[in-house]
Amino acid sequence: MPDLSFEIRRCLSCGLRYPLNTGHSFGTRCPHCLGETEVILTRIIQEEEWTREINSDKTGAVRAVVLDNIRSAWNVGSILRSADGFGFEHAYLCGITPTPENEAVTKTSLGAEEYVTWSHHKDAVKLVQGLKKEGWRILALEETQQSKKISRLVQSAEEKIVLILGSEVTGVEPGLLALADEVLHIPMKGQKRSLNVAIAFSVAAYALSGQ
Repeated sequence: MPDLSFEIRRCLSCGLRYPLNTGHSFGTRCPHCLGETEVILTRIIQEEEWTREINSDKTGAVRAVVLDNIRSAWNVGSILRSADGFGFEHAYLCGITPTPENEAVTKTSLGAEEYVTWSHHKDAVKLVQGLKKEGWRILALEETQQSKKISRLVQSAEEKIVLILGSEVTGVEPGLLALADEVLHIPMKGQKRSLNVAIAFSVAAYALSGQ
């Protein structure tokens, strides 16, 4: 990745403070009032600052995610980006879940689909049945009477784990829950009983990463 140079600018009229990539076509006019602005800070991030070790998971575990009938392309893109960040290697996009061929997905994934391989499948149940036969440990993220807190999940040093997420409205379908080795939920303390699916995935992916 090349060096990144950006500025922090402040509007001389309304006082808005905002970042601007050097040379960005957006320009130097205030995005709020179109007033004149001044540079108050310039930062250059060197290429080595972006360097990170890919697949640094020392446990040897392999992780993948099944997205079954996720409607929102924005959610799918966000999940792909988080999947890359937490070391997931593959995304199975099932049913009506949009793929990175949809521009709205790539606008949110910001290129993560180049690092997380993906495939599309019409029937998630058939897919998971096959994964189960191949020795994958099947986890479903859904709150049920039998589900347990994700923090109580015990992982072995080397195993293949696939995490299932379902529709934003109806959740993980019963056919997939029946195939799951374990059903996990994220404990909620507020009045709302669920999180946005992309946020929920990030929480679960962090828990599975063992960091």
